[in-house]
Formats: sequence, C-alpha cells, structure tokens
Amino acid sequence: MSKLAVNYLGLNLKNPIIAGSSGLNKNISNLIELEQKGVGAIVLKSLFEEQIKFEYMKHMAQYNDTYAYPEADDYIREYTEMNEMEKYIDLIREAKSKLSIPVIASINCISSSDWVDFAKQIEDAGADALELNIFILPSDEKLTAAEIESKYKGIVDTVLEKTKLPLAIKLGYHFTDMARFMTQLSWTDIKGLVLFNRTFSPDIDIENFKITAGNVFSTGAELSTSLRWVALLSDKVRCDISASTGVHSGEAIIKQILAGATTVQLSSVLYKKGFEVIEEMLKFVEEYMDKHNFKSIEDFKGKMSYKASTNPAAYERVQFMKHFAGIE
Repeated sequence: MSKLAVNYLGLNLKNPIIAGSSGLNKNISNLIELEQKGVGAIVLKSLFEEQIKFEYMKHMAQYNDTYAYPEADDYIREYTEMNEMEKYIDLIREAKSKLSIPVIASINCISSSDWVDFAKQIEDAGADALELNIFILPSDEKLTAAEIESKYKGIVDTVLEKTKLPLAIKLGYHFTDMARFMTQLSWTDIKGLVLFNRTFSPDIDIENFKITAGNVFSTGAELSTSLRWVALLSDKVRCDISASTGVHSGEAIIKQILAGATTVQLSSVLYKKGFEVIEEMLKFVEEYMDKHNFKSIEDFKGKMSYKASTNPAAYERVQFMKHFAGIE
C-alpha cells in the first residue's frame, strides 16, 4: 500500500488529494485526466436542490440563498433543459465505469424537502459517497441560531434516512457556536465534515449600479481560516475532516494534515495552474515525508492539532495577545 494512502469516509484513497466540486468536474475527459494526474478521489460538480425540484415538476421555489453558492450563476445561466437529473446520473455511471478512484456525488441544498429522494438514485447509480454542500445564510433576523442549526440537522437526518452512502457535510463558518454544533453533527451517522464551502462574494459595480461577483477563486492566503478550525476540531469530532479553501501548494496540504485533516480538496488552484499542479503537490508531500522519515500519512496526521500542539493558544483568537506575549 502506498505511503500516501488514506481512508476517507470509509473509502480507500491512494493519497489525500481530492478534486473538489467545481465546473471542471462535469465532463468525463477532465475526470479521466484528474485521475491520471494523481488525485485520490473526485467530487463531481454539484447538482442544486432547485434543479432537482424543478425536474420533479414541483414548485420552483425562489431562495435568496441561491446566490450563496459560486456555482449558482452557472446554473441559472445555463439551465435550459429538464433532464439535469438524468444527465447527472449518467455522469455518475460513466465516471464509475471509466475511473478506478472513488467518485463522490455532490448536492447543494438549503432544505430537507422532496429533493432528498434523489439521494437514493445517486446511490443506485453507483456513487461511492455523497457530499452535501449546505449553506443557509444567517441573514433572516427572525431566525435564531438554534433554528438555523435545526434546519441543518433536519437536512442531514432526512438524507441519512434515504441512503446508505457515506455522507460528508460541507459547511461554512457562519455559526455562533461552531465547535459545539460541528462536534454534535459528527455524533450522527455522517462520515465526514468538509471545512469550508466557498460562498459567492458580492461586489458592486459603482458605474453601472449592479451587483457583481467578487473573488470567484480562493487564494493561498485564505488557508488560515480552515487551518484554524481543522486544528481546533480534529481532536473533537467523531468523523473525518476534509480541508477545503486556500489549498494551493504541497506545503498547504501538509499543514492541513498536521492540523488533523484526513484529506484536502482542490478547486481554484486547478483553474489557475492546471491539473499538472497535482503531480507537483504529490511530489512535495512525498519529499517532505522522506525528509522527516514518515512512513505513512498517519505518522504526522494531527501532529499539530489543538490537543497535540505545544502552543494550542495560537489557534484561539481570544488568546491572541497571550500567544504573542509568550504566556502559557
């Protein structure tokens, strides 16, 4: 077995690099190339809850939260047919027939309505796991934090009832008590948490008075947010953690694993640098492991988590001054 091998969501991956959900992962030729370049698994381009509901000929509910997802613009602009679900099922089947690595389906959702029945179709199509990208923008002043968390929990519980697929939940960091909520979520039957989803960033065109998209792609500077929470949560949750957003180098991969992540997900860097960057990252990780005499990923996974770190206060913002003052 390769020294880079990991077990994520109960699936055996040849290495911890996952091609995260994006528009790149909607055609089979790209998926084949991603496997050839070395990724350990692939998350297919997300299908939106609205697409599923539309396909079922139910009501086409309008959610302000739709724009919380970077992929939403593509969906609204390009969606002209009523067979998106069939096409998605076909993509899963074709990917499974052409690839040897795990194929993870993805759904963006904001409710636990009729669409959850589609989870069983995804299972029947042969997907190895399902990733739910859930984001409910806490912009409604009438909703309490507890009510919002209840919505998340309701979605997870309902999907778990519909499918036996390993379930990963991709979340944002808009929670008032994130450590408690994510720890409790891990006590359910989910197999993984993906930290964090990248939301649509609005900007304003001051000359044409229009709302436009801000930064579509992440940068390496955004690594710190997920790194902090991976480190804080990895010793507490009862499931795997996959680190997402800001992973743009082999060094970033190692940092996330040291913090306690089982896998990392790449998206923006693949758009910016091409699929060749995967090979560069894998080489960097292997050379790092050789340098430090690590025989497996487990040898250094979590070595710098909150619990294992010699200076855990550095991960907590409330201990900011303590960190720089050198006070233990």
